[in-house]
Amino acid sequence: PRVELAWAMKAHQHAQVYFNLISSVDPKFLKLTKADERIYAEFRETFRDLRVDVLDPEELKSEPAK
Repeated sequence: PRVELAWAMKAHQHAQVYFNLISSVDPKFLKLTKADERIYAEFRETFRDLRVDVLDPEELKSEPAK
């Protein structure tokens, strides 16, 4: 149990650091991996009309969205 607790605490600390890092950068300048542009292009190709600025859970659950 102590090892699991220590691992969870360390994971939480890392998550806080990464969250602070990605929150402090303007998203248009944020690059997490070398493949970011390709991932985004493929995402947009698949989900052309999906508005990611405001996500409505009910809209995502609709039949057309599925």
